[in-house]
Amino acid sequence: MHISTLVLLGATTIQASVLVERAVENGPCTGAGGAPGVCIPTAKCTVDGGNYISNACPGLPNDIKCCTKASCGSGGNCRFSSTCSGTSLSGLCPGPADFKCCVPSSGGTSGPYPPPAIPSVGACKAASVSGAQKVVAGNPGKVRQIYCTRDCSCPGSSDHCCGLAIDFMCSSAGGVRTDIGGPIAEWVMNNRASLGLKYVIWGQKIWNPSQDSVKPWSQWRGMDDRGSITANHWDHVHVSFNG
Repeated sequence: MHISTLVLLGATTIQASVLVERAVENGPCTGAGGAPGVCIPTAKCTVDGGNYISNACPGLPNDIKCCTKASCGSGGNCRFSSTCSGTSLSGLCPGPADFKCCVPSSGGTSGPYPPPAIPSVGACKAASVSGAQKVVAGNPGKVRQIYCTRDCSCPGSSDHCCGLAIDFMCSSAGGVRTDIGGPIAEWVMNNRASLGLKYVIWGQKIWNPSQDSVKPWSQWRGMDDRGSITANHWDHVHVSFNG
């Protein structure tokens, strides 16, 4: 009798494990880069501004995939309200009613900020200084700090090496995610001619006037996950200029 009980418990454990591995429509899943997601039809995900990946909602029809939305509200992202330690906002995320925009309770990830110091022409080239002045003037209160040069040889792996790039820091601190960079990045795209724009990066997406048409940031070309908020450009807008 004792042996039978063990066998039954073992069978129950195996059955429970199988159930855990099977996803549920409108239930949680894990999206690209470990982002919290929800299993919903792809059309619903796209129309609400989300992005989906395959093979993250096992056991469901092919058209139901794991949908995430990385930026919403003021420095928030979409997740189930039960996992949000900040404030949950409705109407900003795809999926069921309890999949909401979670924003930090402290706020302050999007300014307003006083005008940042702009570097002088020198190692930071004139095109970058002029571009920085125009971006700050066109986006008042949204840029906290500006970086131009980097300690590397020119030419190098980055336009910062030659003083031909500006990082517009737009969150409350480095490594703190915000959504305010989206409007700045689109402003840069729309003013590409006057800026002498080479390319602009924000939120793991890139736009280049030599190969991309004018479109919302959500439709820009995606970039590989570089492993951190700063490396993926979620706390600053990178703008490279033609020298």
